[in-house]
Amino acid sequence: MSRSPSFSVKSELSVKADPDAMQRWVLAFCIIRFDLEQGQLIEECYPPGCLTQEEELEVAFSSFPDSVSQHQNRSSIHDCIFFFRFQRHKHSKQGNGTSSEISEIDDKETSSTPDEVKSIRRSRSTGISKSSKYLYGYVFNRQRHDERLKRGGEQKSVVILSHGPYYSVFRPLLQIMGPLYFDIGRKAIEHIAGYVSLWPSPVPGKLMELPIGNAMLKVNLPPAHSWPLESGISYEESSSSMAPFLPSNPSVPQGLFHDSDIFGTFRGLLLQLWLLWELLLIGEPILIIAPTPPQCCEAVASLVSLVAPLLCSVDFRPYFTIHDPDFAQLNALQEGDKYPPMVLGVTNLFFLKALRYIPHIVSVGSPAPSSSRVTIASRSTGRIPAKQEGFGLQQLSLKKFSPSSLFNAVKLRRDGPLCLMTEHKEAIWSTYVATTKPDTSILNRLIDAGMSPRVEESMSVVNNEILRRHFLELTTNFLAPFGPYFRATTPSEGSSPYADPPPLPPFNADDFLMSLSARGVGKFLSKRMRSNWLDLYRRFLKGPNFLPWFQRRLAIAENEQHRLWRQARMKTDIHLLITKMPELEIVDCFNAIERHLLGEMQLQQSGRAISDSAAMCQKLKGDLQAVFNVLPNDMQQLLLLNPQRAALLQGSSSPELTKLPGRPSIQVGVVSSNSPR
Repeated sequence: MSRSPSFSVKSELSVKADPDAMQRWVLAFCIIRFDLEQGQLIEECYPPGCLTQEEELEVAFSSFPDSVSQHQNRSSIHDCIFFFRFQRHKHSKQGNGTSSEISEIDDKETSSTPDEVKSIRRSRSTGISKSSKYLYGYVFNRQRHDERLKRGGEQKSVVILSHGPYYSVFRPLLQIMGPLYFDIGRKAIEHIAGYVSLWPSPVPGKLMELPIGNAMLKVNLPPAHSWPLESGISYEESSSSMAPFLPSNPSVPQGLFHDSDIFGTFRGLLLQLWLLWELLLIGEPILIIAPTPPQCCEAVASLVSLVAPLLCSVDFRPYFTIHDPDFAQLNALQEGDKYPPMVLGVTNLFFLKALRYIPHIVSVGSPAPSSSRVTIASRSTGRIPAKQEGFGLQQLSLKKFSPSSLFNAVKLRRDGPLCLMTEHKEAIWSTYVATTKPDTSILNRLIDAGMSPRVEESMSVVNNEILRRHFLELTTNFLAPFGPYFRATTPSEGSSPYADPPPLPPFNADDFLMSLSARGVGKFLSKRMRSNWLDLYRRFLKGPNFLPWFQRRLAIAENEQHRLWRQARMKTDIHLLITKMPELEIVDCFNAIERHLLGEMQLQQSGRAISDSAAMCQKLKGDLQAVFNVLPNDMQQLLLLNPQRAALLQGSSSPELTKLPGRPSIQVGVVSSNSPR
């Protein structure tokens, strides 16, 4: 079987795996076999013991295509690559919840009540939990059809488990590792694990070169601001993106799954992309059904990528099965019950009946041909195979009207999603009326790929860039009215940078909506949205995406303001500053400098100091001494009664003479606490 890129194993060059170093990227490598007697079995797990028994079951059940979704293909070998995402059971135990239900804690974390939205308290937290709430499983599945075997075949999966949404990394890696494992067995795991151990730590938002044998993976990682709060990314790391400002470099990824194939996945539903964008923006539950796992997970990934650079707090499951512990609670929901904010990618048609009350259902993809072998994606990004027919805008009914197309649309809506039980069709069932109008100018720029697969593949890349750029601009402009709440300030000329910076503007939902209604939504959105655009903002404020995104952006802005004021302290001429101060302000300035100095020293002792912390401490000690020396003698003696303060002044700069207008000259140096007054 051909492999791209190629990979060869040389025993004399083998690299020994380091499990600790490997954990930066990979939690575990698993080999899972489907046994006719016992079901899914984990044959190998490296390193062993890193999963609970419940997690092993969930990984095993999620690593195989549903038999119903694969009955069309009877070829001798069928390979496919897909990924899934599930809640960690360890995390659930820490949160006093059970793994078999979607906990109320999640609802509180991802949704906001009107009262919570109206008055948001800013958090000064500068980091996030190291433990990830979700695990991602990246799967290379091989199904081998052989009439001599029981049930006519066998199947096995190679799975990479990771804490991060690294589909752009593990998809090409599986293109190497999957076939290699079926060639040489367990040695493939050892060699791949060895090379992964040598990789540098992941740097969010950066282009990374990751060696793997004689190949080199060049991949862009998703930016830190798009990661969930529990994934171990600090606010300082995520401050690189100051959305809602449109990035100048379009090639830099601005969200999760930035290389997903939007055009290839939704080419039959392009007019509905703006509806799907709104549904995800406000956190509506969506069921996506496709014939195969690669198609449904690509659809979920593409949908999540539409809302970049917004932090997507909706629980998305690229490949969801009936064995998932959360299915039991979803299956119990009745008509009128509220579904949690989720995007579920499924292939099993049973979900159409089990989740028949979910408000939005999307059908994408096309069944695999019955007589040809389905291969893994040909290009390095692993795009799902596109349809063979050409793409023309006339198919979107933008240029001509057909009575038969209207009849088919009415019939599709009347029959409902259960019509997929007899024939797969690309369609959307939803009663939601979108505020955003489809941008026909964007659709007119999409290129007709024609019949050639090679041309179609390259044209899809161009079309994806057009679509992704448009929705990035759309989301950025939608978030722009919140910009003033994240505007960091710097000390005004002549003011003291040692004082505490002013707080950022408080947010109140009612005031925000009233102000936005008065000034308008802006030229870009006003041309693309209907007159009820304010209702979309109301839904967004009440949805699960707003509060986590707003708090993340607020923390970034506060850290940025802290950095600017700290930088101003570094540049301030303290002697010039205090010449303009009355005595009372000088005492306040002394106390402020002392507070900042102690804070820097505490950061150094805890190991969390930044690179210029030592220089900052030296500067603050000099400033503290300078202010101390212009204070009256009785004030100096009073201050030195504190031993800690006396120690700070002992370690400050060498004596010098400071003369302030209207005040006697004072020898700068440490005054002994035992000297006479």
